[in-house]
Amino acid sequence: MNNNKVLITGGAGFIGSNYVHYVLENTTDSIFVLDKLTYAGDLKNLEAISEHPNYHFIKGDICDATLVESLFKMHQFSKVVHFAAESHVDNSITGPGAFVQTNIVGTFTLLQAAYKAWMEGPHSVKAHYREARFLHISTDEVYGTLGKTGEFTEKTPYAPNSPYSASKASSDFLVRSYFHTYGLPVITTNCSNNYGPHQHKEKLIPTILRKALAGEPIPIYGDGKNVRDWLYVKDHCSGIHLALEKGRLGETYNIGGKNERENLYIAHTICELLDTLRPKDTSYKDQISFVADRPGHDFRYAIDATKIESELKWQAKENFESGIEKTVRWYLKNTDRL
Repeated sequence: MNNNKVLITGGAGFIGSNYVHYVLENTTDSIFVLDKLTYAGDLKNLEAISEHPNYHFIKGDICDATLVESLFKMHQFSKVVHFAAESHVDNSITGPGAFVQTNIVGTFTLLQAAYKAWMEGPHSVKAHYREARFLHISTDEVYGTLGKTGEFTEKTPYAPNSPYSASKASSDFLVRSYFHTYGLPVITTNCSNNYGPHQHKEKLIPTILRKALAGEPIPIYGDGKNVRDWLYVKDHCSGIHLALEKGRLGETYNIGGKNERENLYIAHTICELLDTLRPKDTSYKDQISFVADRPGHDFRYAIDATKIESELKWQAKENFESGIEKTVRWYLKNTDRL
């Protein structure tokens, strides 16, 4: 096929917007961002490329089947990269309905539109769409929680513990079913915790920065011993693009940073960077405050990324310490994003 027309859902969000920047810098693809612009999506994330000739923005809801089908007909997308999702775990505890709607119904709507556009029928791809790909971005949270040892692999049984992770698990199964039932050319990636520029202010790292700079208590759940595997968002983007271009159809690839860190360590590291980059009379660490733990808070996530590393030759460039310094410096230049 000639110049790819790529639909990127949720492209005004944190990871999606970083991916839009990555693709425009590294390919000649025409990018169509479809985003509802809820609280999690912000056109400021795309300001720097808003005049790019290959960038197009469409405000709309992935649950709107009429809109989604019309976009496929109008633009003849040959690739879909599906980021759009409700993703804040705390919000899923207080308002799970939106997660079921966006993450499950929205994913179904996109799959069905791609099937109608690309396929003559089950396991029969239209000649024009032989290179079509649908990449679904998911999370390590679908696997549940780990004890002190072990890592999630692509073979780990699903055991989601929050309405958020249950809705993402459901969407993963829908994607899988469209491959096995219809032969739709799908690939799924499950990633660990992302961090970096443009992250929504509710998330852990921006919250630590915002509270620290405001001189307020820095809230850490429970005893701060919960462990996450941290992945710098630009490393994630390179992994997504490799999976889209070279991944085997119907396969899942776990993308992780091999950077397991306790939440309390995250807070301490950020405070130490601020003590150097934005010093004040006392250490920012003095502001750390422990708060009641989140209901159903998973203890530990860690991803084994061997499959994508060996099959697709992907590798993370940043470790946590190098990535967090870049992230803190970015937020200090862009304090309005906190």
